[in-house]
Amino acid sequence: MKYSLTETFKEISVLRDGKFKNIKLYQIRAEKDFLSVKAGDLGGFIEKAENLSQENNAWVFGNARVSGNARVSGNARVSGNARVFDNARVFDNARVSGEAWVFGNARVSGNARVSGEAWVSGNARVFGNARVSGKGVLCT
Repeated sequence: MKYSLTETFKEISVLRDGKFKNIKLYQIRAEKDFLSVKAGDLGGFIEKAENLSQENNAWVFGNARVSGNARVSGNARVSGNARVFDNARVFDNARVSGEAWVFGNARVSGNARVSGEAWVSGNARVFGNARVSGKGVLCT
């Protein structure tokens, strides 16, 4: 097992099925060493185990949050105060950082980077070596 959910959580309000609902996001703890992460290190916050793959080197750092049916996998990293939610996917070697949001059915993959206060939503795809940063918004 690469990580486990701790008892530390944040309760947030989210809009689901047209209604606001309170959910809990649990802080993760590394159970083994990989990349710069050491066993025992605390990571960011996820709603459920399905949000972060137990395989490869994917990780959620700092105050970053992953919720809903969103998934972070491969060697992807989500850090800072970034948010990944709804049905979004971040995978391969992609990075989402800063105050960035990736949501809806958006996909961030390859060596793509989403950072700053950027939003990637809808059915948008950011892939290859693409960069979305600053206050950029990419929607489809």
